[in-house]
Amino acid sequence: MRLLLQLFTCIICLQLIACSSRTTPAPVANLTSGKTSSQQKIKIKGSNYKVKKGETLYSIAFRSNKDFRDLAKINGIKAPYTIFPGQILQLNTSSKIQKKPKSYTDKTSKSTKTIQKNNNSLKKPLDPKKQQEYVENQTSLKKQQKVTQNTEKLRWYWPSKGRVARKFSGKENGYKGILIKNKLGTDILAAADGIVVYAGSALRGYGNLIIVKHNDDYLTAYAHNQIILVKEKQKVTARQKIATMGNSEAKSVGLRFEVRYRGKSVDPLRYLSR
Repeated sequence: MRLLLQLFTCIICLQLIACSSRTTPAPVANLTSGKTSSQQKIKIKGSNYKVKKGETLYSIAFRSNKDFRDLAKINGIKAPYTIFPGQILQLNTSSKIQKKPKSYTDKTSKSTKTIQKNNNSLKKPLDPKKQQEYVENQTSLKKQQKVTQNTEKLRWYWPSKGRVARKFSGKENGYKGILIKNKLGTDILAAADGIVVYAGSALRGYGNLIIVKHNDDYLTAYAHNQIILVKEKQKVTARQKIATMGNSEAKSVGLRFEVRYRGKSVDPLRYLSR
């Protein structure tokens, strides 16, 4: 029994010596998916999409490269464009368009012709007062449209200080923005007046992302932020600090800045002063 105890003690000592002499670290299991941020698909394709937690209509329109107004119209969503996790959104009108039966179309066209004939026979000259009111209303509408167009003109500013390390590409799989490089924590600023329509990290490949709506035509996006300093539905002014530069879902520190015009990616350098 004493001999067995001595043998057991010797074995333990040998194991301790072997562990202390190890020069390389013990292997660690790799828990990542193996995909880098550049390999991840950040675009939405297909005819429909299931809404995930944290997404907004604007963020989905942004990823699918569509105008948010078109998505709202297709899916019958009215302002303020509220959507819910699990909701299925149609991304195009192909599934909505239904051709009328030929017989129905023929009957409709015949009845329409008959109604037109009857209307033509009953036509009367317009009331001069009503005609004048119509002209005045049209003139007033044109003035309002001019005022709206003037107020929607934007003045653009650089969203951050730094070096443009990557430029916009118009190719199908090209880089749809510019990459501004600088130090971690550099200020990120709103490029123009607007309202925050998305602030979060639900969009894979963009990291901590902010999307600002400037008017019905223009959106801007600020990706890979370190810290987000604004909330959704918050109004922001041009050059207001909205985040700090980071490397969330990116290989290095930098700001990915994008401009969308009516849902389509456009070159940000066309709007930013040199």
